[in-house]
Amino acid sequence: MKNNLVIVESPTKAKTIAKILGSGYRVEASYGHVRDLPKSKLGVDTENNYKPEYVIPTASRKTVTKLKELAEKAETIYLATDEDREGEAIGWHVQAVLKAPDSKVKRVAFHEITPEAIKEAFSHTRSIDLHLVDAQQARRVLDRLVGYKLSPLLWRKIFRRLSAGRVQSVALRILVEREREIEAFNPQEYWTIETDFETTGGDKLVAMVAKENGKDPVLVSEADAKRVVKLLEGAEEHKIVDIKEEERERHPAAPFTTSTLQQQAGIQLGFGVKKTMTIAQQLYEGVDIDGSGPVGLITYMRTDSTNLAMSAVSSARGVIEKMFGKEYLPEKPRFYKTKSRGAQEAHEAIRPAQPQVLPEQIKGRVSEEQFKLYRLIWQRMIACQMKSAQIRTQEVVVQSGVIESKANGATVVFPGFAKVFDKWPFQENVLPRVLADELLKLTEVVPTQHFTEPPARYTEAALVKQMEKMGIGRPSTYAPTIVTLGVRGYIKKVKKALVPQEVGMLVNDFLVEHFPNIVDYSFTARMEDDLDEIAEGKKEWMPVIKEFYEPFIEQIKLKDKEVTKQTAEDEVTDKKCVKCGEAMVIKTGRFGKFLACSGFPKCKYTEPLNGDGKSEVEVTDKKCEKCGAPMVKKNGRFGPFYGCSNYPTCKHVENINTPTIQMACPKCKEGEVVVRRTKRGKIFYGCSGYPKCDFAAWDEPVPEPCPTCGKLMTKPVKKGYPVCTECGYEEKS
Repeated sequence: MKNNLVIVESPTKAKTIAKILGSGYRVEASYGHVRDLPKSKLGVDTENNYKPEYVIPTASRKTVTKLKELAEKAETIYLATDEDREGEAIGWHVQAVLKAPDSKVKRVAFHEITPEAIKEAFSHTRSIDLHLVDAQQARRVLDRLVGYKLSPLLWRKIFRRLSAGRVQSVALRILVEREREIEAFNPQEYWTIETDFETTGGDKLVAMVAKENGKDPVLVSEADAKRVVKLLEGAEEHKIVDIKEEERERHPAAPFTTSTLQQQAGIQLGFGVKKTMTIAQQLYEGVDIDGSGPVGLITYMRTDSTNLAMSAVSSARGVIEKMFGKEYLPEKPRFYKTKSRGAQEAHEAIRPAQPQVLPEQIKGRVSEEQFKLYRLIWQRMIACQMKSAQIRTQEVVVQSGVIESKANGATVVFPGFAKVFDKWPFQENVLPRVLADELLKLTEVVPTQHFTEPPARYTEAALVKQMEKMGIGRPSTYAPTIVTLGVRGYIKKVKKALVPQEVGMLVNDFLVEHFPNIVDYSFTARMEDDLDEIAEGKKEWMPVIKEFYEPFIEQIKLKDKEVTKQTAEDEVTDKKCVKCGEAMVIKTGRFGKFLACSGFPKCKYTEPLNGDGKSEVEVTDKKCEKCGAPMVKKNGRFGPFYGCSNYPTCKHVENINTPTIQMACPKCKEGEVVVRRTKRGKIFYGCSGYPKCDFAAWDEPVPEPCPTCGKLMTKPVKKGYPVCTECGYEEKS
């Protein structure tokens, strides 16, 4: 029997492929990159053609040792990593650490993990594409040079632990500029006027004032509105002077790319970009839906192409004909042109691996989130191969003296692709039947005051859309970029909106002033184009790095000499330090503004500030039992508690009396279960003995143990009855 070694990135993917290949193939995971640049130093030899210095991370050493042992015994080593640049580079690194000769190594690439695709890939192997590897190396080296050279300058000129990144800093600039637009926005008053008419048939026709003396009406004040209302009410007649009807087609959208999937998952499902990509990865690598092992449900989820394989199109057309009938099937398949810059047209769009697998067939066999995302992808792909929707639009114009009002209606003649969706993708507005020259009765005039709104803050989905439009980043970088901005404390998500924090604005302003090319939109987009050309073999990667680095490092040296350390002036407050009595001042640090004692460094007492600029610490009259210092009320992991103001010298804490549910703690048996709230106000249940006992539960615990396994039962709000936290037993009666 053949002894073949197949290496992929993840264990889930390994299980799915092992099930397909069967005996004769040992499928193992590399757990991502087995080599990387060292964290402790630059790791790029800037004096020797920017040669990267790769090391095996500590976490990867056991994996590498295991793979080496298996590789020595294998007849053939198949590198089955993802088909993009990152996957190509992972395969290249694996071959390098295994020290395997090219004659023993074969590269297999596939867009979906199905038996047909895997067998096809293994019958058409190739060697590692070094152009793709070079493009990945160039990106990694560029990002390392920017991060490791620019970030220390930020530490020296602002404060420590700040960071900058080639794509990260440009994304931050987009958010900061929008925030400044919002701050500078001056709302303008305007009015709209609704006119309600009654037809001769007794029906209601709702219109809006559209013209005055044949021109757009001036409605910028209440006086303007009153003037128009007076003209309407004083008109001798209200006559229909024009009726327009037109049939229009609404075409289906293209199948998903990474960015459009992230956008729609955010809009329709409320998923963040990281969550979307995590669930998509699970669907791609394989989900066990029938107990026989994992099955890949969607194609590769990092792509900027809208291409579809003809086999998938044929399968989708078969599903459409079977589910909806021939009248919903276009004569010819639809093809879509990719709009994003630098799209790799050889790749496919994100689609169901097998379109004939309906969402309803996997419901209950996968998680709710996996089902929702699969349904979104399935519906989009099926819809894109259906006929267009036919919409009849109507426009009715009513003349009232010098005032013209318009009523607009729309009805669906043929739903077309909309048939596949749970909700109608467009809104109907059915107008009553009217005739030309028909006289109407004015029943009501409704003037409404409005004010122009500032531009909306970016959501994750909107930021991804803007980055794609500008050519900044690529499918694999959108999610990590947004996550990094949040981790750094540069932005904060508030009700889905990405809000730049003070420290983020500080870093952005520094970079815009002193390194305008690094955060220049067109410069960053051109760099992405260069990386694409490296991947296509049109450019060498080292000259691209050199062209960037030499002026960049000179700018770093210049600014290090020219720019003085930027320190924000402390804002003195009326608040007194609870430790020494000195005035508290507002300072700016890595995580934004905070309160600090003006007696620093003798007194190092600080207090965090919340989003409203108020202290999160409440001083009380209570004295510490250990040292006598005032106790302060704080919010911690398990809700509010008393802590000594002399912390960290004194670490004494006490619980705050909170409502109980008359139940002993199921963990320590000594404390009581109390009702608490998180910083955001969400209720949870914890032990009164915290911090000695860290029991906590989101759902209300039930005193009686599970009759099946004896473990804790809780009462989820959605279900309303006790459910065992261990075995899942439900007490519905």
